[in-house]
Amino acid sequence: MTAQKLGDESLLLAQIARKDQTALAKLYDRYGRASYALAYKILGSVEEAEEVVLDVFSQIWQKAASYDTSRSRVDTWLFMLTRSRAIDRLRVLQRTFRAAQACLEEAKIPISDIAEPMENAMLFERSEQIKTALDKLPTEQRQAIELAYFQGLTCAAIATKTGIPTGTIKTRIRLGISKLRQTLSETL
Repeated sequence: MTAQKLGDESLLLAQIARKDQTALAKLYDRYGRASYALAYKILGSVEEAEEVVLDVFSQIWQKAASYDTSRSRVDTWLFMLTRSRAIDRLRVLQRTFRAAQACLEEAKIPISDIAEPMENAMLFERSEQIKTALDKLPTEQRQAIELAYFQGLTCAAIATKTGIPTGTIKTRIRLGISKLRQTLSETL
């Protein structure tokens, strides 16, 4: 890529920061298709890829002033935004799918104590054992596990929510699960 084109793209972002719609249209003409192709490759859905591209160019419109020419080229920045938004959307879709699957699985469990009293009693007992084992964990490990497994948050999302580094969250989850396994293997 020529130095002139790089400078031209930086100029476009400066114009976008001043809310120049023509500059945004030019940037979109240059990178809209490539951004869409990247989003589609990650998501595999026309509608979701289109949404990601809209989100990316909306973010560029809002945050063009924060672009730092010393950190990356404009195209690199734009594709990183696209990749990040697409992965975020993919995670949301996967979490939604898992939640829907869990609801369907839960719906298969017989609710009536009359129909399957023994099975219901066993499920209740296991549920109580798991709750007891969770209560025995240190608070920070229990909290990390609950956020990850019951709310479906990623380690990065938990770190953002709690203000604790991602590595620490991963360690807490790993240690907590190890303790849960040990406790449950003793009781089951």
